[in-house]
Amino acid sequence: MMMEMTGPVLVFGGPYGNLQATMAMKAEAERLRIEPDHCLCTGDVVAYCAQPQETVQFIRDWGVPVVMGNCEQALALNNDTCGCGFADGSTCDLLSKHWFAFANANLDTDSRAWMGDRPPILRFKMAGKTVVAIHGGVDDISRFIFASTPEAVKIEQATAVQADVILAGHCGLPFTQSLSNGVIWHNAGAIGMPANDGTPDVWYSVLTPQSDKIFFTHHRLTYDHQGAALRL
Repeated sequence: MMMEMTGPVLVFGGPYGNLQATMAMKAEAERLRIEPDHCLCTGDVVAYCAQPQETVQFIRDWGVPVVMGNCEQALALNNDTCGCGFADGSTCDLLSKHWFAFANANLDTDSRAWMGDRPPILRFKMAGKTVVAIHGGVDDISRFIFASTPEAVKIEQATAVQADVILAGHCGLPFTQSLSNGVIWHNAGAIGMPANDGTPDVWYSVLTPQSDKIFFTHHRLTYDHQGAALRL
C-alpha cells in the first residue's frame, strides 16, 4: 500500500554538492513546518559543487527520501563518468569530467553504498492521485525532459508507471504542465545551481492537497552563494 500524503510535500532536486544551499533548504522546510518524511529530493545529491561528502552526510542526517539520480548511480558503481547524457564536447560535458573526478576522490565507501540503495522510483498517494517521483525519465535515468519536450513523450512516460502526477528532476529547470490526458508533469528545479534566470537564487516547490486536487507552487530559495563559491 502506498503512503498517503495528507499534508504539504516539499520537493527539490539537484543539491549538486552545494552544502550551503542544502542547509538553506532544510531551514526553509523547518520554517514551513514540513517534516523530513514529507520532503522529497529528485536525485543528484552530488555534482558540480565543492562539498560532495558533506552534502551527502547532511542529506542523510536530515532523513529525507531521495530518488536515485544518474550521479548516485554512477558514483555507486564507481563509473568513469557521471552518465548525465550531455552532448560530447559540450560545455557541460567538459565540466562534468572535472567535477566527477573530484567527487569520486572525495566520497567515502559508506556514501557510495547509500547512493546505490536509493530507489529509482518513489510512489505516494495525494488527494486520491498516484504521484510518481523519478529522476530523468522512466526508461532512462539521465533523460532530459524539459517544458519544451513534446507532450507525447511525457504522456508515454507517465503511462508506463500509471501515474497521475510525475515529479521529475535532472533538467534543473522548474516547470509544471497539465497534459491533455489529465496527467501533471512537475519539475521543482534544482537547489545546487541557479536556473539560468539572471539571479543566484535556486528553486524548490510545494505540493498541497485540497480535497481531490493538488496545488503546485514554485518558490525561490536564497542561500549563502558567496560562501559556496569560496569553497572552490
